[in-house]
Amino acid sequence: MRVLGIETSCDETSAAVVERDNNSVRLRGLTIWSQDVHRIFGGVVPELASRAHLTAIAPVVEDALQQAGVTLAEIDGIAVTCGPGLMGALLVGVAWAKTVAWRERLPLIGVHHLEGHLFAPTLEMDDVTPPFTALLVSGGHTLVLDVPTWGEYQLLGQTRDDAAGEAFDKVGSLLGLEYPAGAAIEKLAATGNGKRFPFPRPLIKEGLDFSFSGLKTAVLRAVQKSDNLDRDRADIARGFQDAAIDVLVTKTIRAADEFDRSLIVIGGGVACNKALADAMVAAAPPARRRVSVASPRLNTDNAAMIAAAGSWRLMRGERDGNDLEARDALPLPGLIRSSEVSA
Repeated sequence: MRVLGIETSCDETSAAVVERDNNSVRLRGLTIWSQDVHRIFGGVVPELASRAHLTAIAPVVEDALQQAGVTLAEIDGIAVTCGPGLMGALLVGVAWAKTVAWRERLPLIGVHHLEGHLFAPTLEMDDVTPPFTALLVSGGHTLVLDVPTWGEYQLLGQTRDDAAGEAFDKVGSLLGLEYPAGAAIEKLAATGNGKRFPFPRPLIKEGLDFSFSGLKTAVLRAVQKSDNLDRDRADIARGFQDAAIDVLVTKTIRAADEFDRSLIVIGGGVACNKALADAMVAAAPPARRRVSVASPRLNTDNAAMIAAAGSWRLMRGERDGNDLEARDALPLPGLIRSSEVSA
């Protein structure tokens, strides 16, 4: 089965072509067009994002098809992100996918953005299969899931306030770094001494939920007290990154231990942070468990992961009609909370 994926949930316009044969999925073409206009605003402007998607989606899809060496006539189905995300941005992708699916008489499937992140490593590693523990960390989400099988997701913990990626961006702003700040903080932290700023690890001893607002406030106070930010900037970045990663890794390992999972999957934009992946590997030695992280281009918002998840659902016979709607607060399909299980 050859599937065209479409992703327009935020500020990346992306299209991809994948081929699936049962549990094996291969990437044949991927184009990601990022919108640089938002940098000057220090965050994504929804109206500008929507307009940029309208302009970019057709050439982005054409480029992905050319990479794969196929035409629309050789596509077997279309998968599109239908939520969550920015409503106007989602509408562009969903409207385009519905129109082309109707015109070409192709099956259509709406994909949850977070489920896409779970499938991302399968594009590079055939042995990434449930059961596993998943840590999804991005600018909008931070949660830990138990995944007993594809399509069934048990929510074990989530952020009570800021997402991890949002905290990275806010700290980057405090340190005078450009948006988005994740990569800049990681680069800066590599030269810093985290012991100078031993920031708190919020909720690290409590359950599986996260909180990053207090850590962000601690960084703000450190910046305000600094009499030489140029001298302290790298050390503050390292102290913040060490604290955030410590919490993320500790909670994930705790969840894996609780459910006796031998595989940990990390997904989402923050999964591009090599220090996070390295810390998770160090905390989960290969003799006990394996850590799977997709390459950076498959962890940022991209259509390949959407096509991978969508092809799995299409293979199962699932279909959406012309009534498919974009939803900015879409629940993850098959999601149950740990409290519902214990009840």
